[in-house]
Amino acid sequence: MSLYKKISPKIELITIKASGTASKLNWYNIVNAGKPEIDFLRKKFNFDFQHLKASAAKSFSQRPMLMAETDYLFMILHFPNFLKNNIIASEIEFFIGHDYIITIHNNNLPALNDFFNLTKKDPELPFDHKLDSVAMLLSEILDRLVQATYPILDHNSRSIDEVEDIIFRDEQKQAVSTILILRRNIINVRKIMQNHKEILRKLKKLESALVHKKRVAENYARLVEHSKRIWDNLENQREMIEVLNNTNESLLNHKLNDIMKTLTIFSVIVIPLTLLAGVFGMNAKYMPFVDHVMGFWIIISLMAVCGLFMLLFFHKKKWLK
Repeated sequence: MSLYKKISPKIELITIKASGTASKLNWYNIVNAGKPEIDFLRKKFNFDFQHLKASAAKSFSQRPMLMAETDYLFMILHFPNFLKNNIIASEIEFFIGHDYIITIHNNNLPALNDFFNLTKKDPELPFDHKLDSVAMLLSEILDRLVQATYPILDHNSRSIDEVEDIIFRDEQKQAVSTILILRRNIINVRKIMQNHKEILRKLKKLESALVHKKRVAENYARLVEHSKRIWDNLENQREMIEVLNNTNESLLNHKLNDIMKTLTIFSVIVIPLTLLAGVFGMNAKYMPFVDHVMGFWIIISLMAVCGLFMLLFFHKKKWLK
């Protein structure tokens, strides 16, 4: 069963009592931590100041980390999140003790919020038999956060299929912007997830009472496998979008070459015609056909014959295909 308490507008507490045990787990969920929230943690738990500073809402770590202190673990992880069709990194900090876990985030991780609200609203949790230790609660939280990455991968896969259709509908210009957005999103997810596997492996092997049970180790091993699977999917998506980008560029270059060939042929045909027009436009005293009654049409015929001859020459050389 679970008991909910709202400590402040930004701090919520759930006390979880696992079925068949006397132990209790406290889950503090803090959103947009400011000075009051940091002061609360400092006074109640006496955490390291640098860890508290890294947990402030205005602070953003450039990389995940896992640090083991004497009586607690401090961990920072990043997870992908959609914001206006762009994938950005959402950060979450964990303080993990023997009978408590603290999650600090900026309220942009729906999977975490859904899990916390489910735990808060349902006093008879269908999964409370699993939550017999902080390590099990942590693995449940991480599992839901990792699982929430798969819909993002599915969205990328659908976008790749759409790009492929756009390219082969002969709409290469539209495909360029779509490919750039998709490439950026895939790169962002790769940057976010690239260190997860190592962090989870360290957490699994950590010499701590938090992760000593076989069942807990199996859960973290499953999380590592999820991380590997996500990374493999990202590798496949990166290769596919690069192939599509190269294909799109090839088609654009082919179109450009066709345009340049057409313009070149037009220019080459017009140049001798311009030369003829310039020659017969000279103010020389004796010019053939100039004084003839049909002079204009004779000159036009010469120019037409010259243009037709060049077209036949290009056709014979197969330059018009």
